[in-house]
Amino acid sequence: MTTTSHLSGVWFSVTPLEVSHGKGCWVTTTTGEEYLDFAAGIAVNSTGHAHPKVAAAIAAQAQRFIHAQVNVFRHDLLEPLAAKLAELAPGAIDTFFFANSGAEITEAAVKLAKQATKRPHTVVFSGSFHGRTHMAMAMTTSKTGYRAGHAPLPAGVFVAPYPDPLAADQDAEVAKALWGFDHLLKSMTAPEETAAVILEPVLGEGGYIPAPAAFIHGLVERCRQHGILFIADEVQSGFGRTGRMFAVEHYGIEPDIICMAKGIASGFPFAALGTRRDLDDKWPKGSHGGTYGGNPMGCAAALATIELMTDPEFLANVNARGKQLQDGICELQLQHPTITQVRGLGLMVGTEFDDAARVAAVTQHCLQEGRLILMNAGTYGKVLRWMPPLVVSEREIDLALAAFGAALKATN
Repeated sequence: MTTTSHLSGVWFSVTPLEVSHGKGCWVTTTTGEEYLDFAAGIAVNSTGHAHPKVAAAIAAQAQRFIHAQVNVFRHDLLEPLAAKLAELAPGAIDTFFFANSGAEITEAAVKLAKQATKRPHTVVFSGSFHGRTHMAMAMTTSKTGYRAGHAPLPAGVFVAPYPDPLAADQDAEVAKALWGFDHLLKSMTAPEETAAVILEPVLGEGGYIPAPAAFIHGLVERCRQHGILFIADEVQSGFGRTGRMFAVEHYGIEPDIICMAKGIASGFPFAALGTRRDLDDKWPKGSHGGTYGGNPMGCAAALATIELMTDPEFLANVNARGKQLQDGICELQLQHPTITQVRGLGLMVGTEFDDAARVAAVTQHCLQEGRLILMNAGTYGKVLRWMPPLVVSEREIDLALAAFGAALKATN
């Protein structure tokens, strides 16, 4: 007997699973099978599935307000959340705008940068992913599949090179990439035309590649020199994913604008833009907004998530489990030279292979035999990315490594 689906076919599927519920790092299918979820909603379920504290905060808020539109009146969680974010955000960032998704917030960041500088252009980097709306798609260069068939895309976006993590001489590679950025400012978008540079401190869809410190510092220095705003897209790398609250903390840099989403509310759709008050003051009142931005249930989920993450043991676990994971993969790499590189920060770990087909085979074996959910990344699909919930345990990392090791042997 066949059934007719009324769902759009545009979504791609990582697994064929139909799930009924989840708890912590595990999801349960409608037929009762349990799977270890190391995709975590694409790095979204930061405190795991249905964390009791987050679920309770959402449930309690639903009894008061489900939707309290921010242009009509201000509900009583907006300021507390903004104040909490001001405590956590890097440097002088103290002012926040709320939306629902990463794409919305990266577009908001570019709109603010254009208003503040009165300049029209934006620089992104090869391998970037900033979202799927038209402007965010124009800023996304990690795969043609995200862009194909949607042209023409908005103008004013220029692509600079990103250092190749596999290059033998990393110093030379960074120097080459910075030269490419300088060349872009000489050949395609002059500094006085360039509003912002937007960079993921760790490339996400592009392959889980942490930016070399010399590269990111070189970019910030050039931005300061030319009056270009530096935007950190921390949609995927923020909120503890890299073992710090924000990935820029690893580099000791202060962005002018920071983009937050994904892990901020443990899976409830929520996003935030952070900036300095002096920049926000250049955003004309009413020139940006959104019906659901700052919704009370999302604020409640974000506040509960932040309370959990600011327990000192939370980030300590992220760093310990990230080291356990990378050490375990490196041990397996000694037996399987098809793994060309293991890299990452915290629990944002990439395992690069020499062949995309191997990544696909390993991922499928992990799912079918190990009941472990993983995803790939990278322009060529050669990177297997590890992004478990940040509450993952030592035992769960061991289970995942065992399933990965078995998959490597089986697909040799």
